[in-house]
Amino acid sequence: MIGYMLVGTNNFPKAVEFFDALFASINIGRVLEEDNSFVAWATGPDAPAVCVTVPYNKEPATVGNGVMVALVRDTVEEVNALYNKAIELGASDEGKPGFRGESDNSGFYAAYFRDLDGNKFNAFCVVE
Repeated sequence: MIGYMLVGTNNFPKAVEFFDALFASINIGRVLEEDNSFVAWATGPDAPAVCVTVPYNKEPATVGNGVMVALVRDTVEEVNALYNKAIELGASDEGKPGFRGESDNSGFYAAYFRDLDGNKFNAFCVVE
């Protein structure tokens, strides 16, 4: 159902550097690029993508309140690794890795961070 998620940036080269390194850490590469203003990363050409762009209207990019990109991972260790990589690359913490909800060791495990432009991301997995 989801084709792609797009976030804006006010520093395109720095944002691309951030996402190149973050997504490379989980073996995801670029699938589309356009005119030094748009890059998309995905697991393949027909898979859902995360994209970064300079806003088309050339106005400053702003963070959407209540908007978040969720990146599914297979294990708790993969969630932790992606979160740690994001923080290492300059992201800010929005919620350290851990189980959310009532259970201490099963269910929804997630970590939250904001990219260099303040866009909110989450890495998560479901543990049974």
